[in-house]
Amino acid sequence: MRVKILTQHLKDSLNKVLSVVDKKNTRPILTYILISTNDGQLTFSATDLEVSARVSSNANVESEGQFCVNAKNISDIVRELPQDEILLEIIEGKNMLSLRCRTIHYSLLVFKTDDFPKLAFGNAASAFTLNSKQILEIINRTSHAMSLDETRLNLNGIFLQEVDSIIRAVATDGHRLSLLDTEVQNPKVKSLMSGVIIPKKSINELKKLTESFPESSVEISLDDTFMYVNAENKYFLSVRLIAREYPKYEAVIPPKTTHKLIASKDLFFTAVKRIKIMSNEKSNGVRLHLKKDEMTITANHPSLGEAREKVQVEYSGNEMEIGFNAKYLSDTLSVISEGNVSLELNNELSPVLIKSEKLSGYLGIIMPLKL
Repeated sequence: MRVKILTQHLKDSLNKVLSVVDKKNTRPILTYILISTNDGQLTFSATDLEVSARVSSNANVESEGQFCVNAKNISDIVRELPQDEILLEIIEGKNMLSLRCRTIHYSLLVFKTDDFPKLAFGNAASAFTLNSKQILEIINRTSHAMSLDETRLNLNGIFLQEVDSIIRAVATDGHRLSLLDTEVQNPKVKSLMSGVIIPKKSINELKKLTESFPESSVEISLDDTFMYVNAENKYFLSVRLIAREYPKYEAVIPPKTTHKLIASKDLFFTAVKRIKIMSNEKSNGVRLHLKKDEMTITANHPSLGEAREKVQVEYSGNEMEIGFNAKYLSDTLSVISEGNVSLELNNELSPVLIKSEKLSGYLGIIMPLKL
């Protein structure tokens, strides 16, 4: 095998797959990257058996071949090389990769590809399409609500489901929920009727893929165990889905509410961030005192002091005081676009719905905090 490739192309490709490489060393071969030639391109594959990635890059392929090489080692080397052309060559009869750039030369030990897992990256029977912006919006507007509690595995990801010819994404940790409905070009995605849970690590890889191809259509397909993602036949992901049942999230969405508050998103968001500074570190608690066309946000820290800020709002419901975890509130407000937001509720103890006038498909829910 003999291939010439630009330093930047090699660096970019390695960076895309490096985060997938197994860090726990459960099997030595999983700490390696499979590098192969395919139709005049150089292809890089990595897996930890939960998430797999494959990236193709333009290269001058003078002779075909494939090999496995330590992922961290080659990545560390390429990161320090100057911007120029790199020659990769497997020396016949030796398990060595010759890597040359200008006057720099490395000889790297390589391994046969026989032990590297056989990877699949598609299931045409269940394919549907989303564009990169739609996927990125799903991730950016819902992922903050995923649970970090590893004992509740079914909450450690984003739930994706087809509902009435739209794709619905939901994330919750039991204290808050974020939901986004997205229209698709080919409705009635049968493979999503019962829903799938995309794990947290895969969300980061999916975000990286969409950011690499920001203007592209992305093909997504599913089978009983995996979700496959394909961007322009150049960047592929295979994701093992969480094989658990997602909670009945619809049960926490109140069918109707009696009180509604409308506020400027920017004014509300910045006020919460300022008052949060004086909240208790354990609870992050802030109080919202609501009365006619006025909301007062307060926080009291037992050893630091207190803070208070009034925000003009539209509100004509009952006067009440309701507590929130300020982090949950600011996280939800941060993913909403500019304009007005509404808070809909029934009383001080009921779930609070947060909606945006400019993002009709979005719904945030936060459970009140007893302070």
